[in-house]
Amino acid sequence: MAAPRNLVNLKSVSKSYSSRPILTDITLGVNADERIGIVGTNGDGKTTLLRLISGVEHPDDGEVTKSRATTIGFLDQRDLLEVDQTVRQVLIGDKADHEWAGDAKIRDILDGLLGGVDVSRFPDGFETTLGPLSGGEKRRIALAKVLIDGPELLLLDEPTNHLDVEGVDWLASHLNARTGSLLVVTHDRWFLDAVVEQTWEVADQRVHQYEGGYAAYVLAKAERDRQSEASETRRRALIRKELAWLRRGPPARTTKPKFRVDAANELIADEPPPRNPVELLKFATARLGNRVIDAINVSFAFGDRKLFDHITWRLGPGDRSAIVGVNGAGKSTLIQLLNGDIEPQTGSVKRGQTIRVAKLTQEADDVNEELSVIEALEDAKLVATLSDGVEITAGMLCDRFGFRGGRSRTLVKKLSGGERRRLQLMRLMMGEPNVLLLDEPTNDLDIDTLTALEDLLDNWPGTLIVVSHDRYFVERVTDNVYGLMGDGKLRHLPRGIDQYIEERHGAHDEESEWVPKTAKPKRSSGGVVHAARKELVKIERALKKLDERERELATEMEEHASNHEQLAALQAELTDMTSRREQLELSWLENTELVEG
Repeated sequence: MAAPRNLVNLKSVSKSYSSRPILTDITLGVNADERIGIVGTNGDGKTTLLRLISGVEHPDDGEVTKSRATTIGFLDQRDLLEVDQTVRQVLIGDKADHEWAGDAKIRDILDGLLGGVDVSRFPDGFETTLGPLSGGEKRRIALAKVLIDGPELLLLDEPTNHLDVEGVDWLASHLNARTGSLLVVTHDRWFLDAVVEQTWEVADQRVHQYEGGYAAYVLAKAERDRQSEASETRRRALIRKELAWLRRGPPARTTKPKFRVDAANELIADEPPPRNPVELLKFATARLGNRVIDAINVSFAFGDRKLFDHITWRLGPGDRSAIVGVNGAGKSTLIQLLNGDIEPQTGSVKRGQTIRVAKLTQEADDVNEELSVIEALEDAKLVATLSDGVEITAGMLCDRFGFRGGRSRTLVKKLSGGERRRLQLMRLMMGEPNVLLLDEPTNDLDIDTLTALEDLLDNWPGTLIVVSHDRYFVERVTDNVYGLMGDGKLRHLPRGIDQYIEERHGAHDEESEWVPKTAKPKRSSGGVVHAARKELVKIERALKKLDERERELATEMEEHASNHEQLAALQAELTDMTSRREQLELSWLENTELVEG
């Protein structure tokens, strides 16, 4: 078999900023069709690595070379769009409508990111000027542009920022369906497992390479730490805990990562579940009593847009719930109602007498810029009790959240966005709340900090409400998911975010459609092999039907190229079929292994 074509090479590359070394003597390459996730602590060089590969920045030493035929697209975290341009000029340029409207890829991107082919997310559609738009809206446009351009090598720096849960799910499906190579920097662990096949960790000025997505990367780190006597005890414990969650958590956690199950089970054999719900409920009831927050028959609207229509939600002691919904569905408004920042237009919100609420908002906390990190924490409280009698000092919390040693003396005014977010979280916890309302807590946090936050919340006995687009974080720290579906109602989703995505896509209307089964026995007995063969026949028939329908769809889309509404409906069907094909092909591979094994 011929070796894969090389696209980009870094040879002995080093890069520093203001005499601070970021990357030292890096040698690596990117080949055709590779899908790589890049992880690491904020400030360790993830973005720098992408900028070197893209050619936006140049190394101090060494060289970066790329194949002459390789096209590169780069989604930078910086806003590089010209404010006087329109959405049309950025995305379509001078193309006439009939030139791009027949392109299924462009229509899919507009549907997934910008509200459809009429770009209904913005007030003037394609003619909307970029200047007045928010940072999140511009970010969506920049992402849409780089996807429409269709480069062979796609470099994405935090592409899930400003996307809701549904948007992240769409992006994962779109990237899985595209051809070409991908490098993505992200702290979204669900997204990593859904999209990438290799993981690069940037740490200690080096790049460490691992096979597989986030779960496989965690296993490799756990194994490395187990074999290294110099590893820090607490770090080893956190990694084992994370691995235990990956193996015991939702089934989706274990389908894609390529690691040996027996090795994983050996590492976590004596690892308890992340939290003890019975003990936490007992502590929570003692601290909170029976009433926490009751929202009864609540309605709220902005002008003609009704966010909540007579909803009732009673929060009990120790409840750990997440709120999901598209951007603008009212998630942050619901947090404000629960906290008492605003009052409902009808109904009432009643709060227990013993509750102490702490709310994390998407805005930066108002902290004296001249204080150091530890002074800003001690300004809130010197010692906090985080669970039943367990105390933590400001210094201990600094260490847990990455402000170790001299870093705890850094002035607030010199902190990055992610570091300010960490400080905001720490100040909340030092206040000893028994009710936490967290609005997008994972924004700007790296994976190590997210793991530390999850570990802290595991032992926190109170009522927790989370608004987050981070699917992994939601599944990790909460027990129930509630969805704002755009109809003014708050709906309990027993199967969590998977159910939310299905209902948003209308999957609940397709119950009659055959779904493939995957046998997962301990050993392949004769009966199991026979069942797997029968399943393969069914899968191959279903794939043949998909092929036929896809050809029909292509013809229909050509016939209706000028009808935007019909095109959108046909494209939605094609997107669903792509997802179904992936499911069928995965099941085919697993059943083939049973037959051949």
